Amino acid sequence: MTTAARLLDVNALVAGYKEPVVGPVSFRLTRGEILGLAGPNGSGKSTVLRAIIGRARIFSGTVERSEGVRATVQSQQPVRLSEMPITGREFLRLTGADRQPPPSQLAPLLEHRLDRLSGGQFQLLHVWACLGSAADLVLLDEPDNNMDPKARATLIEVLHDSRREGRGVLVVSHEHDLVEAVCTRLVEVGR
Repeated sequence: MTTAARLLDVNALVAGYKEPVVGPVSFRLTRGEILGLAGPNGSGKSTVLRAIIGRARIFSGTVERSEGVRATVQSQQPVRLSEMPITGREFLRLTGADRQPPPSQLAPLLEHRLDRLSGGQFQLLHVWACLGSAADLVLLDEPDNNMDPKARATLIEVLHDSRREGRGVLVVSHEHDLVEAVCTRLVEVGR
């Protein structure tokens, strides 16, 4: 694939559950791009992401991922695995995100058990598990949930780094300052 190779095409997507809640929405995501899907709470942003991964019903339109594209998803509220007393480092190994060293800002979290991390610390570690994986396409749903300003600054930095690595990232957020800080393009979603 070339640097501007297409990873994902969403065309006139209307999606929901028992009935449509969002759409039509259209966008293309290419390598090296961070696309923001923004809008107020309840506008259907997460439903678009769920339709992309097959967890919401597509009423009309299409979602096409290029052949061979590996994808990973970070949900709004990732499962904490509190029953598994593993460290941050073990979590990254289990998720396949240990192929490259994590950013130095994450070092303090690596030796702590997951059930001992704050919500924001775990969220940051989970986002890195997606960004540190071998995925070409990373889908992030409200990635800055529960983060304090320091963790948020780290998030912004690792997202910029992922763009330089050539992967495509879709950031779903109602926080306009986040999408403006990291995204190369923005698609507004509303009812």
